[in-house]
Amino acid sequence: MAARLLDGAAVAGEIRAEVAPGVAAFTARTGRPPGLGIVLVGDDPASAIYVRNKLKSGGDAGLRTDLERMPATATLAELLATVDRLNRSDVHDGILVQSPLPAAMGEDAERQVFDAILPEKDVDGLHPVNVGRLVQNRATLVSCTPAGIIELLDRSNITIAGARAVVIGRSDIVGKPMALLLLHRHATVTICHSRTRDLPAIAAEADILVAAIGRPGFVTSSFVKPGATVVDVGTTQVSDRALVERLFPPDSSRRAAFAKRGSIVVGDVHPEVAGVAGALTPVPGGVGPLTIAMLLKNTLAAALLRAAGAG
Repeated sequence: MAARLLDGAAVAGEIRAEVAPGVAAFTARTGRPPGLGIVLVGDDPASAIYVRNKLKSGGDAGLRTDLERMPATATLAELLATVDRLNRSDVHDGILVQSPLPAAMGEDAERQVFDAILPEKDVDGLHPVNVGRLVQNRATLVSCTPAGIIELLDRSNITIAGARAVVIGRSDIVGKPMALLLLHRHATVTICHSRTRDLPAIAAEADILVAAIGRPGFVTSSFVKPGATVVDVGTTQVSDRALVERLFPPDSSRRAAFAKRGSIVVGDVHPEVAGVAGALTPVPGGVGPLTIAMLLKNTLAAALLRAAGAG
C-alpha cells in the first residue's frame, strides 16, 4: 500500500493563516508591520528563487520585507557591515542571511555572520545564544525547517512521544536542531552521518526517519521500517538525465517534468520508499513550504519580543 503523503503546503497554509491576525494586531498597535531584512549575496539561482518566495510570502502576510542584495564580489567585512546596519534598524525585527555564501568569503564566513546577528533578530535560530536556549528547551526562535517538521508531524497526527527517531544529517541548520526538537518531544533519537556504520540497519529501526543530507535518492527502501513516517528534507536540483531515469519510471510525472524543463528538484528519499513507509513527505511540496511559514511565524515572534522589551 502506498504511503500517505504529508501535505506540507496545506500545513504551511494553516500556519500562515494563524500568523496573519497577529501581524495585523501588531501593526495596529505599533503603527508599523513586523519587519524582515533578507540579505542575498551573489547570484546563486536556487538562492534567488528561495529569497523571492520568502519576500512574496512575507509581503502576502503583511510583513515589511526588505531585500539587501550584494554582489558575489562583496567582502565578508561588507556583509558584516550590512548585518550591523540591520541590527541597529528600528523597523527590522528579523534578519535572514541567505545560505550559501560565496566560497570566496572563506570557510568560516557563515559562522561569523550568524554570530553577528543579534539573537533577538535571529529568525533562523542559528545564533549560539538561540542554539543554547534550544538545548535547554526554552528557545523562542528555532531553526525554521526543523520547527516546521514538528508542526507537520503534530498536525498530521504522527505520534512523537515514545517513538524511535533517526535523523540522517548533522548540519547546524537542520540535523542538530531537528534531533533536539524530537528529543524535547520525548522521542528516542539517533543522529546518523557519513561515518555511521550500518546506516541502513540503524535507519530501519526508526518510527520517524528524517533525511537531510542533500544526496538525491540516497534513502532506499532498505533504510525504512514498514509503516514508518519518512520526512524528506532534500532539495537537490538535478539535471542529470541518467540519474532521473534511475530514480523514476518511464511513466512518472517527474520524468515528464524533467523532459519539459531539463531539471527537477529531487529529495534524499528514493521514490521506492513510498511502497514501504506509512507516511511520507513529497518533494516538492513537503518540507519546503513549511520553512517559509515558520520564518513568518519567527518574524512575528521576534517583533513581539522586541516590542515587549521596548515597553
